[in-house]
Amino acid sequence: MGAKILIVDDDRKTVDLIKLYMEREHYHVLVAYDGYQALELTRHKNPQLIVLDLMLPAVDGLDVCRILRTESRIPIIMLTAKTTENDKLLGLDLGADDYITKPFSPRELMARVRAVLRRVSSDEPDQVPTRVTIGDLKVDFMRHEVRLHNQIVHLTPKEFKLLEILIKQPGRAFSRLELLEQVFGFEYEGLDRTVDVHIMNVRKKIEIDPSNPYYIQTVYGIGYKFVEEQDDH
Repeated sequence: MGAKILIVDDDRKTVDLIKLYMEREHYHVLVAYDGYQALELTRHKNPQLIVLDLMLPAVDGLDVCRILRTESRIPIIMLTAKTTENDKLLGLDLGADDYITKPFSPRELMARVRAVLRRVSSDEPDQVPTRVTIGDLKVDFMRHEVRLHNQIVHLTPKEFKLLEILIKQPGRAFSRLELLEQVFGFEYEGLDRTVDVHIMNVRKKIEIDPSNPYYIQTVYGIGYKFVEEQDDH
């Protein structure tokens, strides 16, 4: 049996369709039809991935995502009929790993499920440092904690992921497309600015002077890099 996946949608036909495709690929499938069921099943059954509809009775998908992100880092694929840019950004900012709109192709959804599970399984925490200290900034990847001058810095899940990618490879220039792919899981046409907005927000929280950043530096014409440890502060 493959990975354990929770499907959350109040439309039973949608649930049955997704379940059929997932079971064909030998995933172990759990189902929930409202937000309360989703939270209870996640807490007691520990799925490895959640396909989560945005519009749910009782507790909506955004609130479910918000609550789960305070409790775990289980990957979440948002499934919804809403298609505006603000809806997409809100779901991603709350910690969703991917986003697909209705009506959708079951084959596309399955491709995204496989891609998210590959990203999760490719993470090798034993091969990377669990903590990094550069200057007055300390990042603890296991605790999901950032401190500046020994004071807690509150980052959203996406902001933390962005900082984690950059700080683990100091001096390497990442393009916006690379960061978009690694942080959000896939590319939205017209949303390159999403990376810039998140970089700006992280700078506001960790830089002494966000307009003249030390830690996260702009590489003009390419994207961004984190300061190399040997650089003078």
